[in-house]
Amino acid sequence: MDLFSDHKNNLSEAQRFTPLAERCRPRTLADFVGHEEILGEGTILRKEIENSQVRSMILWGPAGVGKTTLAGIIARQVNAEFRGISAIAAGVKEVRKIIDEAARFRKYSGRNTIIFIDEIHRFNKAQQDALLQAVEEGTVILVGATTENPSFEVISPLLSRSHVYQMKSLSGDKIRRIVERALHNDIILKQKSIQIADWDALQQLADGDARRALNMLEKALELFPEGTETYMLTREVFQKAAIRKILSYDKTGDFHYDLASAFIKSLRGSDPDAAVYWMARMLEAGEDPKFIARRMLILASEDIGNADPRALLMATQAFTAVTYIGMPEAKIILSQVATYLAAAPKSNSAIIAINEAISDVREYPELPVPPHLRNAPTRLMADLGYGKDYRYAHQFEDHFIKEKYLPSELENRIYYQPSDQGEEGAIRTRLEKLWEGVKKYYSSNKKTK
Repeated sequence: MDLFSDHKNNLSEAQRFTPLAERCRPRTLADFVGHEEILGEGTILRKEIENSQVRSMILWGPAGVGKTTLAGIIARQVNAEFRGISAIAAGVKEVRKIIDEAARFRKYSGRNTIIFIDEIHRFNKAQQDALLQAVEEGTVILVGATTENPSFEVISPLLSRSHVYQMKSLSGDKIRRIVERALHNDIILKQKSIQIADWDALQQLADGDARRALNMLEKALELFPEGTETYMLTREVFQKAAIRKILSYDKTGDFHYDLASAFIKSLRGSDPDAAVYWMARMLEAGEDPKFIARRMLILASEDIGNADPRALLMATQAFTAVTYIGMPEAKIILSQVATYLAAAPKSNSAIIAINEAISDVREYPELPVPPHLRNAPTRLMADLGYGKDYRYAHQFEDHFIKEKYLPSELENRIYYQPSDQGEEGAIRTRLEKLWEGVKKYYSSNKKTK
């Protein structure tokens, strides 16, 4: 079927074969959807763009949230030359060439050059070092895009010269706005009768990724026979379109998160066979083994935690070993750790504890530290009662005393509720014994993530 057959005489070749996501790419801040936390009125980045005084930056976030699009918008807004490269394909030679050209361009035109580096976390130290002086002197304005935590993958000197902006997955309503805009404005789609019968399905399958949503919409339309008058897009249609796209693994960032999600969910679900299978799919497609090791490192705390404290140690050692060894031998280490994590007892008590604690911190941001817990390094502080009546736990039986450690407003609040899984069951038993009559560390209606 030719999706463009009804209108191909009215379209240029470029329009006919350009993917929907590219045709719908916003070109102005007014058309850019989402990320108000970094682009809203009064934010640092918004002011810099409006004043044409942008600094080097790292845009950190998952695929499909608009990192590349935002970089292009910034360049147009500040009237800068835009040079984009991919860290996967480019090397030091390409970077230095752009820097030299940027220096000449600024000398003769007075305009800046923005160098956009996609997947900057894939640059090695030497490649990143090549950028340092140019960024520091302002020869180029760096806009790096990464799906990985830049603290791990971007060298400290370059990171200190850049502002890091985190771009989070788009919410369902933002995805809907983007798709509706495409339906109304795209030169091809607006000429068709398209009805989306299940927005929830589209939003769920897009999983916060605008590009995935638009690609899925485009694939869904291709599923209909030629001559269709009204395209009724149901959950079943979207599911078929999503499957067709997922089968093609793109290691550069478009769809590798689908396999990564299957891998993590298999680990969490205690299925070592499925975990190894999905991991093999990623490795065979050329996935960075450090990406896999880092995901397992997170899972070791988020989904196993104190049910098996060795899991975090193994995952940490795996990340270090993979960093030093590389492929193909790294696959053996990854397989060992993945099967261990999958077989380990599971608990998500750690992430529940920190999330609930953060919730209280945000609700009560300035609760005072109880006087008996304060430090008293000076005589004045001691006279004010700092540290008074504090009881040193090691002076008591079992090195424990029922002391009050939380602010009075949160007295006896429980954030950490150990599960009964693995070694965490013993932790729960000990805490119940120590705090008997004060706190109850386990209940049948314990919250889950």
